Amino acid sequence: MVLVRQEIGEVLRDFRQQKGRTLRQVASRASVALGYLSEVERGQKEASSEILASVAEALDVPISTIMREVGDRLAVLEGLQTFPDVVPDELVASMDAELSLR
Repeated sequence: MVLVRQEIGEVLRDFRQQKGRTLRQVASRASVALGYLSEVERGQKEASSEILASVAEALDVPISTIMREVGDRLAVLEGLQTFPDVVPDELVASMDAELSLR
């Protein structure tokens, strides 16, 4: 069974290591407990959207990039042979419309 929390944790760890940052540095910058972030990276805890946003900001990585990587990994694990590599025009248009209403 594919667990989304495990993929999120692996992606967060990969980005953290690519940036050359320690778990302690990211936890401190994101205002998240070190132990909790460690559990998130190991796929043992589900991170809220607020925690994910804080960690993404601490890593200087857009949350959309993190979620895209998670989605791509899940697609591979599910055995999909192809998956979109661009945002559909309809989605961009609907998001633009939603943002203009705010």
